[in-house]
Amino acid sequence: MDSVFEAYLGPDGMLAGAVAGAVGEPDDIPKVNTDVWVLGKRYNAIQELELIRRDIQSRLWCTYRRGFVPLGAPQLTTDKGWGCMLRCGQMVLAQALIDLHLGREWFWTPEIRDGTYLKIVNRFEDSRKSYFSIHQIALMGDSEDKKVGQWFGPNTVAQVLKKLVRYDDWCSLVIHVAMDNTIVTDDIYSLCLENPSNDDTWKPLLLIIPLRLGLSDINPIYIPALKICFELAGSCGMIGGRPNQALYFVGYVDDEVLYLDPHTTQRSGSVGQKTSQDEVDFDATFHQRYAGRIGFQQMDPSMAMCFLCKSRLSFEVLLDNLRTQVLPACKQPLLEITKSRSAEWVSTSSGIESNFTTLNTAGLVNYNAAATTTSTTASNAASSDATNSNTPRTTIAKTIATSARATGATAGAVAAIEIYKNRFNRTISSCDSEDFENVNHLHTSSLTRNGCDADSEADSDDDFEIIS
Repeated sequence: MDSVFEAYLGPDGMLAGAVAGAVGEPDDIPKVNTDVWVLGKRYNAIQELELIRRDIQSRLWCTYRRGFVPLGAPQLTTDKGWGCMLRCGQMVLAQALIDLHLGREWFWTPEIRDGTYLKIVNRFEDSRKSYFSIHQIALMGDSEDKKVGQWFGPNTVAQVLKKLVRYDDWCSLVIHVAMDNTIVTDDIYSLCLENPSNDDTWKPLLLIIPLRLGLSDINPIYIPALKICFELAGSCGMIGGRPNQALYFVGYVDDEVLYLDPHTTQRSGSVGQKTSQDEVDFDATFHQRYAGRIGFQQMDPSMAMCFLCKSRLSFEVLLDNLRTQVLPACKQPLLEITKSRSAEWVSTSSGIESNFTTLNTAGLVNYNAAATTTSTTASNAASSDATNSNTPRTTIAKTIATSARATGATAGAVAAIEIYKNRFNRTISSCDSEDFENVNHLHTSSLTRNGCDADSEADSDDDFEIIS
């Protein structure tokens, strides 16, 4: 796998696409008179090339690292080969924090020592003391049934970040993950407004919308809508990639999407307060001047769109833009917007208490009903789904429904099961792509400690309490 990553990396880890065909001038942005969109800002590809590169360079570039404090039971000292989606999650959260605390017009320079910027970048250093380090994300992944060293999908990393931000009061951010490609506005108002009658009590929101826009390939009917999403104010890009390779998408030019690539392995270290040359040099490793680009149709169909809403007004402007610009851009709706949750999971039969609980994105279901046989069959089917990822969810639902009818379960209970079957038979799903989740990544048992810096043993972080 390492050879796969190295094959498209040029000298010093630079993207091969950025240096192809050029000695001194990277081919990151096509030299044509066209618009380039980067996180809600429009540029001209020829006249504003340096501004585009400066904007790209001002994003936090999170990549594989080596030599960090041993992580988890496998005692991993590098995330090379398994941490790319975790790094993409770091990048989108870092972008939200930069936009929230420094503004969209802020630009990074090697000399900058702004205290707010340093607070942000320190949070993503590879130390157990850092709120959003690879250590914290990987360890919190255990709550999503992801062991240390196991690959994440877009939805999984979104759920982990949602939990981690609760522990950081300074970031002043809440995360909402819109499951089933549906934005439920009541849920968001409940999360963000401490006082519904006072808009000033709004907590800044990072809205993450996991999507599945095809089976093995992205459906081209959604591409126009995706382009518009990059143009909207508050865009924090998209977590996604191409099959087997996670990427952080930040904009587009014509029919190509621009991205930052985490598949470069760099040393671990600390930015600190940038008081030493080593800290200044290490800060530079968080910034990449040249974006990569691939065609939209090369994107993996499993992705997550991300938007920052600093105020209630900005959230409602986003909703209006989604309704009036994004949704009309494709024949099939990219997502849904609704005021409240659907009551489809509530059984209408009296005397029967049914409870369907979605345990995770693999589609595990616990069906508690009066009919003992039905309950047992559902439990066995769900267990089978957990151990055999190739079992179609619709097949499991059919098994449960058939047993329900055979055992005399009420029509309401059977109807609820049919809804479950139909729900997971949708073309678009918020579940993580099988291309992302079932790829042949290195297992933790085969990962070895490598690239460990000599001084890593001294940084034991013994005084840190692991978040769990």
